[in-house]
Amino acid sequence: MCCLVRLSHTLCFPVMLLMNRMLVSATKKSFYNFNFISILTFSSSSSSSSSSLQIIQDTDSKTLSNSLYHFLPQTRNPNNIVNLIYSSLKQGKSDLTTLLQHDIKGLVHHHLGAHEISRVLLRCQSDSLTALTFFNWVKHDLGIKPAPENYCFFVHILAWNKEFPLAMKSLCELIELVKDTSHCVDVFQDLVLCTQVCNWDPVVFDMLIKAYVKVGLVRESYRTFNKTLESGFVPSVISCNFLLNGLLKLNCINQCWLVYEEMGRVGRRPNSYTFNILTHVFCKNGDVDKVNEFMERMEEEGFDPDLVTYNTLISSYCKKGRLNDAFYLYRIMYRRKVLPDSVTYTALMNGLCKEGRMREAHQLFHQMIHRGLSPDVVSYNTLICGYCKEGKLGESKSLLYEMIGNRIFPDNYSCQVIVKGYGKEGKLPSALNLVVELQRFGVSISKDVYDYLIVALCNDNRPFAAKNLLERISEDGYVPNLEIYNELIKSLCKCDSAADALPLKDQMVARDMKPSIFTYRALICCLCRISRSKEATSLMEEMLKSGVLPDPLICRALIHGYCKERDVNKAESLLGFFAKEFQIFDTESYNAIISFFCEDGGDLPKLMELQDRLLKLGFAPNSLTCKNVIQSLWKGIENENATGILAR
Repeated sequence: MCCLVRLSHTLCFPVMLLMNRMLVSATKKSFYNFNFISILTFSSSSSSSSSSLQIIQDTDSKTLSNSLYHFLPQTRNPNNIVNLIYSSLKQGKSDLTTLLQHDIKGLVHHHLGAHEISRVLLRCQSDSLTALTFFNWVKHDLGIKPAPENYCFFVHILAWNKEFPLAMKSLCELIELVKDTSHCVDVFQDLVLCTQVCNWDPVVFDMLIKAYVKVGLVRESYRTFNKTLESGFVPSVISCNFLLNGLLKLNCINQCWLVYEEMGRVGRRPNSYTFNILTHVFCKNGDVDKVNEFMERMEEEGFDPDLVTYNTLISSYCKKGRLNDAFYLYRIMYRRKVLPDSVTYTALMNGLCKEGRMREAHQLFHQMIHRGLSPDVVSYNTLICGYCKEGKLGESKSLLYEMIGNRIFPDNYSCQVIVKGYGKEGKLPSALNLVVELQRFGVSISKDVYDYLIVALCNDNRPFAAKNLLERISEDGYVPNLEIYNELIKSLCKCDSAADALPLKDQMVARDMKPSIFTYRALICCLCRISRSKEATSLMEEMLKSGVLPDPLICRALIHGYCKERDVNKAESLLGFFAKEFQIFDTESYNAIISFFCEDGGDLPKLMELQDRLLKLGFAPNSLTCKNVIQSLWKGIENENATGILAR
């Protein structure tokens, strides 16, 4: 009876496909140009004996008709390659390897193409182990990349022999193979073509829908779903659910409903998993008001909402702030004898916490425990987060210790929430003490928490505390990234502590971490402020060698630094260097040099000469320049008058 069912599938699907394709596409008429009697005759023979498949001719293959081949030894005759390999396969894998290495090594490498591989596979239809041995030998030992048609035959053979996991794996390999090729390959069509010449099971097309979802090609899975329907084949409810779930994750809401409608049209009855996926679709699409109608329809189909359905709806209501509706469903669950679990309670607690109803959320937490449910890390995190938002850090800390007491170790989220809560309240020392206490309890502190603490301390003008923290946690293997180094260096430089900042830059270089423009800018500005302009210049030279270009801020810092140190010649030289090499024309730097010459009514001829030199470089005076020059002239006149009065 089972054989008759298989035979009916084998006959029905190609015939229906033939009729459909002949109407749809005239371009593929050559392939479908055969009559029903030939299909029936071939299908019967293929079901009864796999040996009859040897005489099948492939129109794409090259016939080796040279009469001289008949005079060659059997092991050197290209026409005999399929028989030789199949004969060795029947003798065992070791003989196959020997055959490759000694007997027909040259023949295999020059004459074993896609057509010959398919012919060998067709000989192995009734023996999936032999087919697998040969296929792996071709891929791994010979290093030949099987063609899509080879994969299709191989998949059909595995499915026919009920080797479904291997068939699924091979389908995924095939999809990855054709995905990376430049020319378009229709895997569905290739699998259909193979059904004419080999035993096949309709489950292959179900598996193809799932395989596309597995490799992340959900839209291709949707197209394959439609192709199977057009061909008269009805996918299983499991494949439909697989596709629905993939479409839901991509937020393809419209396609979800189209799949559901097609299931109804072809008579494929959904199951509870289908309805739970569609409940997610409703909630994701925001159509929560239509849920009651959908649930009624679900009950008409004979399915009662289960725990997953209720949890999905309750979570959606809580996210939308509709707590009354969420608690109504919570009460309905008991009436329907569907007991809430920790997911249900956590969703309700989360909704209450968002509205600041912490007391009710904590009461619900205790109610969950009294009803025999053990809270998990998510339940605790929900309350901890809620209390931190309310600024109730004492309650958060108590829950944290309660977790540890119940042997539920806080995760990264738990630690981040409470540490950031202390930081928000300006209690960073308390946050640091908490981290130390958690470490004593064996709680692993993540890099994210340490990153936050270092940055928070720097922003709170506590760079030395941040540096001490870095030194301590570095002993445990913590390695800061470029952004953390820059924050700490910048904070230390604001305090003019170049002695502490420069070694951090050296640490970065030692760890093959390239300092950025932000690193160099902070250090150069700091060195210039503390009258160490020569060191700043050396640092700029290092920066240029590493390929980092200066900016106007670095130029300004150096010019101001040298003017402050009364080395105006070096300042002018650097100003010209930045202008010529990097086209940096910083007006503030230019005015700083002019201002230096204008102090105390400076030498007017020298000032004019300087002005001419800077004009040639491309610097133009502005209102501030004119103001400085006028003030200098005025001071000069006042000095001359004062000198004249004293001379009298």
